[in-house]
Amino acid sequence: MIKKTEEEWEKILTPEKYHILRKKGTEKPFTGKLLKNKDSGTYICAACANPLFSSDVKFDSGSGWPSFWDVILKGSVELKTDYSFGMKRIEVLCSNCGSHLGHVFDDGPKPTGKRYCINSTSLDFIKRI
Repeated sequence: MIKKTEEEWEKILTPEKYHILRKKGTEKPFTGKLLKNKDSGTYICAACANPLFSSDVKFDSGSGWPSFWDVILKGSVELKTDYSFGMKRIEVLCSNCGSHLGHVFDDGPKPTGKRYCINSTSLDFIKRI
């Protein structure tokens, strides 16, 4: 697992990425650069390049954020109960660096029934060639 101080993260990430990945912010719905991406490839953590999701499990949830019904590998993300904003949700964190990615909900498609609702800013994309 990557360990950096918040000062180190702030120096290497853009202000927007720092706000979302490290301060648990979110981007406005329907604005993310990867929302409509239809290319085949791998979505990786924008902070540490840990592989997180495959384009094979991406779907249009209509939520305004990139959505996936499963992770690329078991253990690639960590799930944590989040009580912010007066509600109970399940936060999705990168298991390699602890960065905030988004939240997971139980209203996704089969076979998992999960909807990993992830900020585009939290992700980079490696196109399959």
